[in-house]
Amino acid sequence: MRMWAVVGLVACGGGPSQSSAEGGKSERVVIQNKGSDTLVNVAQAWAEAYREIAPNTAVAVTGGGSGTGVSAMINGTVDIANASRKMKAKEIDAAKANGISPVEHVVGHDALAVYLHHDNPLSEVTIAQLAQVYGEGGTIETWSGLGVTVPGCDSDEIIRVSRQNNSGTYAYFKSAVIGKAGEYKLGSRDMHGSKDVVDLVENTACAIGYSGVAYANDHVKMPCVKADEAAECVAPSSDSASDGSYAIARPLLMYTAGQPQGAIKSYLDWILSDTGQCIISEKGYAPVRNITCK
Repeated sequence: MRMWAVVGLVACGGGPSQSSAEGGKSERVVIQNKGSDTLVNVAQAWAEAYREIAPNTAVAVTGGGSGTGVSAMINGTVDIANASRKMKAKEIDAAKANGISPVEHVVGHDALAVYLHHDNPLSEVTIAQLAQVYGEGGTIETWSGLGVTVPGCDSDEIIRVSRQNNSGTYAYFKSAVIGKAGEYKLGSRDMHGSKDVVDLVENTACAIGYSGVAYANDHVKMPCVKADEAAECVAPSSDSASDGSYAIARPLLMYTAGQPQGAIKSYLDWILSDTGQCIISEKGYAPVRNITCK
């Protein structure tokens, strides 16, 4: 199923030049791309760079969360859905009921980092501790419960910063840390986007949050994470996401309604080329294979 549109060429252009049947008027293809906030920055960078490769193909990128993108792909309103988690069984069933067979494309890898305020002295954390902080029934509610005193956090309360439930990051953290059968504690501050999580943690001494490693900055801290007490503590990075040594690493995905064709296939092939993979590497994510970038 192909949703991309062909429209008359305007100032902001898009793919290889085509001639219409009437007077040789230039046309362009518009590919609609929606979904994961984790992927939105690199998706925009891909779209901008692709204009130089295929000047008549415009890629329109919007965020809104993995669930939003997948839903739009199922409903036939976008060509490519960005997702930072795999489609759920109920989403696949809904797609098939709508005559769509979703196809998954792995376009990179991400380390899902734990974010702390810059002054927080916590240097390492285990998956079990994170589950106790974030999971329903978990007993860790204070920083002293993790063995630290945080400057500027007089209440000692851990302020949990999370994502809204349409986010793939929300779903992946729940699965990898709390467990598929578990639920989040009530009372977290649920943010719309990945950058919003990091911004709140940066300005809140008592806060802890989680987001893609590409959203890190010099004003927040990322502790290393241990899969269990006996495991090595591994820092989040593109390398540790790529080799699987980081405990909360995940693939970054794009979904299409069936096997891509035409302009959509050309775009996805370019994303997976060395040029496209160097762009995702520059944005702080791990490419799908070893590449050499200038």
